[in-house]
Order: sequence, then C-alpha cells, then structure tokens
Amino acid sequence: MKSPMLSAGLLALALVVNHTAIADDRDHDDDKLTIAVFGDWPYSQNLLDKAKLLTDSVNADRDVSLVIHVGDIHSGSMPCTSAGILPPIPTSNPGWNQAVYYVFQQFKAPVVYTPGDNEWADCHKTKQLKAGDPLKELASVRHLFFAKPGKTLGLTEKIVFSQADNFDPAYPDDAQFVENVIWADKKVVFATFNMPGGSNNDLSDWTNGFENATAHANEISTRSAANIRWLQAAFKYADRIDAKALVIALQADMWDPAATIAAGGAGLDRYTPFVKELATLTNLFYRPVLLLNGDTHLFQVDHPLANPNSPTGLIHQTPPVRNLLRIVVQGSTNPPAEWLRLTINPEGSKTFDWTNVQYCAHPDIAC
Repeated sequence: MKSPMLSAGLLALALVVNHTAIADDRDHDDDKLTIAVFGDWPYSQNLLDKAKLLTDSVNADRDVSLVIHVGDIHSGSMPCTSAGILPPIPTSNPGWNQAVYYVFQQFKAPVVYTPGDNEWADCHKTKQLKAGDPLKELASVRHLFFAKPGKTLGLTEKIVFSQADNFDPAYPDDAQFVENVIWADKKVVFATFNMPGGSNNDLSDWTNGFENATAHANEISTRSAANIRWLQAAFKYADRIDAKALVIALQADMWDPAATIAAGGAGLDRYTPFVKELATLTNLFYRPVLLLNGDTHLFQVDHPLANPNSPTGLIHQTPPVRNLLRIVVQGSTNPPAEWLRLTINPEGSKTFDWTNVQYCAHPDIAC
C-alpha cells in the first residue's frame, strides 16, 4: 500500500529532513550548485561502447553534485526490450536498458533520469522494429531504473520524493508514477515529469498489433493529470520553503516546430494543459523557473512564453511569462559531443549560468 500524499507542510518538512548531501570528498561552493545535464543518449552501440568518455568527463568535474538525464536512452530507430512478451520479439534488444543502467551507475554523483518516448511510448512503431508494447515497456523502465522509489541512481544515492509515495489520496492512480520526483537543494526546488516527446504526448495511435484504444486513452489522461498535480505540488513546496528558484526537467520539446500539424507532425496540443498550468504557476511564483528538455537534439536557450505573439508564444496561447527560461540540451547524434554544465546561484544576481562541456576529441563524429 502506497502512502497518501503528504500535506503541503509535512511534504516540506519531510523533504528537508530527507535531504542528503553528496557523500564524497569533493569540494563544492557553498552558495552554488553545479549539475550535469544531458539527454537523447546513447543513440547507438558506438555511443554506448564509448560511454566512459562521458562518465569520465562528468566525474572529473569536482563541482558536479548531480546528474540529470532528460530522456531517450536509445534512438527512435532502435528496438525496445520486448518487455513482458514471451517469447521475446526477435527484433528486440533485451539487454540495452540494462547496459544503460550500468553506465548510470558509473557516475559518482546522484543520477536523476526521466523517461523519453523512445524507450516506451514509441516502441510499437515500425521504425523501432515493432519491438514492444508501450505499457509493458514503461513497466520495464520503472522496474529497472526506479526499483527503489525515493532514491536516485548513481554511485551516490540521493533521497528524493517520488509521486509513487506522495500522491493525493483522491487520485490513487497517481501512485504508479514512480518516475516523477521532487527534491530541494540550497533553496532550489527540482521536479521531474514523465512527458514523452515526438508523438504529441503519446497521442499517436499505437500500431503493429499493439493497438488498445481504451488503454491508450487512459494512459494519456491519467499521466497528464498526474503531471499537472505533481507540478502544482512542486510549486507549493517551493513557496513553502521560500525557494529562490525552481527547475523542471522533462523530455518533450513542447514547442517543437517540426511537430506542428501543418508540417505533418503529430502536433503539440496535448502539451497545452501542462504549459498553461506552468505559465500560471510561474507567473504567481515571480522567481526564476528553468525548464530543461531534450527531444529536439539541438542546443537552444530561450524564453518560450515571454512574448505571446512570438512563434513559441502562439503555440499554447498563454499570458506572457518572463521568468521562465528554457534550455534544450544537445543530443548525442549532433556534434560536438557535449554535456550541459549548469550552475545555479540562488543568491546571485544571475540565478542560472551554463556552458557546454565537450567530452570527445572528435567534434565532427558521434562518440
């Protein structure tokens, strides 16, 4: 039996009590946080074989106290694991997720991972070799990467709050979202969300024998509602502890220009309720909010909701939001091979600062 969601006061207290510092001999600036962020990795066997280049680069930075992977642990043209299907689908790759898990465990700092579409929502597609049932693949991801609810991956475990153990009892279905987590560090609140990109928040029909319209519709509605409630919980907690900033991590590029219906894509409208709630809560929060996402693979920094009449502002039609900054991290298929070094200074005049760290000596090839 999962515990019902704590009240706002108890959640705040529990997060403070359960917060654990990085238990190694690194020297960290007492006023700042340094985080390594990447996603859409690894997209090939070559990248997986050379994963040590990435882990060594991040581990060599003594200031890094946390690693965030924003989803997609293999490419959209690679097979899934064929989880829960017997006999296994011949085109599946049952060992891939386990190999990625092993890489995550090589990082000295805690690792927070939030799933992308390629490892579950899109596994039914022909281009992914019809290799998996979306719901079974998601269950497999949860079983492996979230086996210990409330604890991160990596060599150093960090205590976080999982929605699986902290949900509103009025919405018991939210207990399944073990991958959604909240934590706080140095007066900064962080929250992750299972928000797959590519298929308009999993709207595209499941195909190739995995069709299940009722289950599919329930998946979208249940997860979308849980995400909004988790977003509200993150902002409530940030207000409760008077946080200086809030950081949100998810996979989907909710402003992806290639996804518009006019361009032949799946569209972006199924992200709109979340974006509208994000806009409302961010405006009420007043303080800086940073959104980290992958999905579209090209590094980008913008204020997507600052101008309602801009190309990004028109997509979800929200009021202007000037304190929301967004960073799209570089994907592994685009050179140079790099990770985002994010520095957060809650007390400084510039809350967020960043640089891309190249970890491969060959800038023109994926490695």
